[in-house]
Amino acid sequence: MTITPPALSVFETLESEVRSYCRGWPAVFDRAQGSHLHDEDGHTYLDFFAGAGSLNYGHNNPVLKRALIDYIERDGITHGLDMATTAKRAFLESFQNVILRPRDLPYKVMFPGPTGTNAVESALKLARKVKGREAIVSFTNAFHGMSLGSLAVTGNAFKRAGAGIPLVHGTPMPFDNYFDGQVPDFLWFERLLEDQGSGLNKPAAVIVETVQGEGGINVARAEWLRALQELCHRQDMLLIVDDIQMGCGRTGGFFSFEEAGIVPDIVTVSKSISGYGLPLALTLFKPELDIWEPGEHNGTFRGNNPAFVTAAAALNTYWADGQMEKQTIARGEQVERALLAIVDEMGGEGVSFRGRGLVWGMEFDDKPRASAVCARAFELGLLLETSGPESEVVKLLPPLTISSDELDEGLRILARSVRETA
Repeated sequence: MTITPPALSVFETLESEVRSYCRGWPAVFDRAQGSHLHDEDGHTYLDFFAGAGSLNYGHNNPVLKRALIDYIERDGITHGLDMATTAKRAFLESFQNVILRPRDLPYKVMFPGPTGTNAVESALKLARKVKGREAIVSFTNAFHGMSLGSLAVTGNAFKRAGAGIPLVHGTPMPFDNYFDGQVPDFLWFERLLEDQGSGLNKPAAVIVETVQGEGGINVARAEWLRALQELCHRQDMLLIVDDIQMGCGRTGGFFSFEEAGIVPDIVTVSKSISGYGLPLALTLFKPELDIWEPGEHNGTFRGNNPAFVTAAAALNTYWADGQMEKQTIARGEQVERALLAIVDEMGGEGVSFRGRGLVWGMEFDDKPRASAVCARAFELGLLLETSGPESEVVKLLPPLTISSDELDEGLRILARSVRETA
């Protein structure tokens, strides 16, 4: 398949230079269904991007689409702020019965606004309010969003620089295996906390991703996460897990922290919680932390009722019987085998891979090669993006509903792209 980039158009003449994904994928997309997108020229692309993780159930999932169309056709509420609606009630009941109760999770649910960074901002604000402290600890190579509070706990220098002002009250600590196993876990962190001369203000909370997506698919070990929770308990800090990209089944379980057996104090959820790519975000927290005054944190679009409709349909369709988790783990094993074969073909030199469930990354010692692999994959009809601080990791993020054959097809294209960029 030969892709001809579109001619100079309104995108170039009118849209801001800030646009990014369209530069790597020079096509004008028109339709999408399941694991595929189609451009206006009739080319078809297999999607290993899935809306940056917001389309875990694929494009225009027929079950979710039917629920949404039925709701719109009966003139269901679209915009509701935080008013009580039948759509919100149905979602909350499904979330409680299908997700929280079976996992014995006690969380209250807050709708902070429509995006992931809204959820992070509200989590940071609540932690500071509860503890009466300003400092937040985050981790090297973390990514938590593009608003100022979220950027303050994000590691990427390029993204932080976009703030234009100093980012304060955040302190980074080494993520799991940052020192290649040469330094005991949390040695530096705990010593700073206990040393009255360290200069580290007592933190209100620690925020962490169990798998760092934008940071390069860095996977935290279960024992590291358990030790982090224990440290937070000992030092009177709240533990916030950012599950915006890795939640909603991406790593296998509905929440990415389930494997570690921890119960965070606060959890942020967004991206695929609506199931359909509609904006929706949740901030979950233990009941004793619910000290908000009415209206103390709000937002015009926190009551996206069409998103409640598709979210409830997704939970009831894919999470009531446990099959989605099993399928994701099986698909993950399929990816792992294919990536191992690619590494073996390269002689094991200059490339490595890591991941969980259906999020995987291939890291290249020759850092620009990752972008070259993604560019070649696009020419061959596969959408891939890079991640990592220097875009040195090829990131695989297919829909959870992808078939085994579709997954094999994409992995073959990946292998060919790696081979042809050697």
